[in-house]
Amino acid sequence: MKATIYHNARCGTSRAVLALLHQAGAEVRVVDYLADPPTSAELARLYAGAGLAPRDGLRTREPTAAALRDAPDDAILAAMAADPILIERPLVETPRGVRLCRPPERVREIL
Repeated sequence: MKATIYHNARCGTSRAVLALLHQAGAEVRVVDYLADPPTSAELARLYAGAGLAPRDGLRTREPTAAALRDAPDDAILAAMAADPILIERPLVETPRGVRLCRPPERVREIL
């Protein structure tokens, strides 16, 4: 099975999900989303595939996220594309769907 993980190597949760993907035998494409951020359209597609609103994928622990609390979806997506640290991780996509893998075991839903 092929899988794409939007990954931050400094994040323990992201590393745990990557390990679960490898253990499952997935052919993994790792996207360092901080260096190669997805576009607003790509984020919208991923969140729709996961059944999430963009604000559900917002990393609220980041100080700049507070300004987006009442923002419309398109503004949240644009902010995430411009400042990818605002994207909660890890996002994983397989042929079975998309999940925001918090906790890491959520990845099993799409394996």
